Amino acid sequence: MRILSGKLLRQLSFKQAIRRCTYSTGKVSDFGQPTSASHPQLIREGELTPGITTEEYISRRNRLLELLPEKSLAIIAAAPVKMMTDVVPYTFRQDADYLYLTGCQQPGGVAVLSHESGLCMFMPEAKPHDVVWQGQIAGVDAALEMFKAEEAYPVSKLDKILPNMIKRSSKLFHNKLTATPTYTDLETFQNAAHVGKVSDLSVFTHELRWAKSPAELKLMKESAAIACQALLQTMFHSRTYPYEGMLSAKVEYECRMRGAQRMAFNPVVGGGPNASVIHYSRNDQKIKDGDLVLMDVGCELHGYCSDLTRTWPPCGSFSSIQEEIYDLILQTNKECIRLCQPGASIRQIHNYSVELLCKGLKEIGILKRDEYRTYHQLNPTSIGHYLGMDVHDSSMISYDRPLKPGVVITIEPGIYIPSSFDGPERYQGTGIRIEDEVLITETGCEVLTGSMPKEIKHLESLLNNYSHTMGMEAITV
Repeated sequence: MRILSGKLLRQLSFKQAIRRCTYSTGKVSDFGQPTSASHPQLIREGELTPGITTEEYISRRNRLLELLPEKSLAIIAAAPVKMMTDVVPYTFRQDADYLYLTGCQQPGGVAVLSHESGLCMFMPEAKPHDVVWQGQIAGVDAALEMFKAEEAYPVSKLDKILPNMIKRSSKLFHNKLTATPTYTDLETFQNAAHVGKVSDLSVFTHELRWAKSPAELKLMKESAAIACQALLQTMFHSRTYPYEGMLSAKVEYECRMRGAQRMAFNPVVGGGPNASVIHYSRNDQKIKDGDLVLMDVGCELHGYCSDLTRTWPPCGSFSSIQEEIYDLILQTNKECIRLCQPGASIRQIHNYSVELLCKGLKEIGILKRDEYRTYHQLNPTSIGHYLGMDVHDSSMISYDRPLKPGVVITIEPGIYIPSSFDGPERYQGTGIRIEDEVLITETGCEVLTGSMPKEIKHLESLLNNYSHTMGMEAITV
């Protein structure tokens, strides 16, 4: 009877297999990623990935086709699996463009989009050995029924089918960052590249991804809320456990416990002089009493990233020197957020931030004169960047582009004074950054990380009140 049931199940279509059971994942066909049937706690009926409907994915592809020249072909490969050792892979993260257009969260595929054929997906084939060790994956059936491709083939047939599609095209576009020999080694592709017919698809996909849909913004707000809650809990934790590594572990734990799939990047946890290293990532030092700690963190929720930074004294109070620089950064943060509105640009906001910081640093005595070269040694970064499916999202979009509603950016003024800086000794080895996520709206902006404290009095009050309670609990235990 079990053998007969197995044969019947294999003969069912994708939809029939899904409908066998709407709750128990033990009886629902596994297609390598969550569905509304296998993971009803994550995905609603009609959604392809959490929060994003199948219709929205189709709309994205149609919008891309509107941007592509006639008779052109877009080739988008899934991200490759990267190995830690010979048999141990790093945690897989899908290429943002591939995910944005297909909804497929798995490696090994190649998607081709054209006016002539619509979406054609070349899908990996699950070998019995791979299924035993890694589980099921989405194949041709899933491409047609789940991802709504117009055509689908095993990836083993790509070298037979794609060359003809290339020959019929006048122009090719592909994602250069995830280009795979599966198609780049094809003679027809190489011939097209040789005569200048191949260009980077990111020019179009980043344009589409720049302004977010209501569904995307909902996920980004949730991602920001998770990161804020996680960082706040980590801040409370910092007085009792003043170790960079412990704080890094704490913030990741809090993000994951709130539903995030992963961190958006390795947390920056810089205590004392380490905070002057902009992308410090060792996270292996104890934070000395009286030192500040700078934490730059973000998480990823169903493909959408958050990114924020706070700097605070785990001991519970800022020194007068720390407060002097911190207040300059805070006021710059606030002033730049006020400029975030439709029509402004990141470049304009950045230039204004440089003026504010140079003026403030001169008044404090860190800069002897209006010397921009010295300033850029203390802050070589931009005031912000676009944020979305990638931390530095839509990188093909210029920072001179006027902002519009639906665009999310960061505002992150900072000063990073190395211990070797030729200036007042009392400021050496100081790093302070305050970073917020800002959504451009029709009437101005919304700070998505506004729930995370940044005023000195609020930080000190929270740290001292909470840390005192935690300390008494630790003594009691």
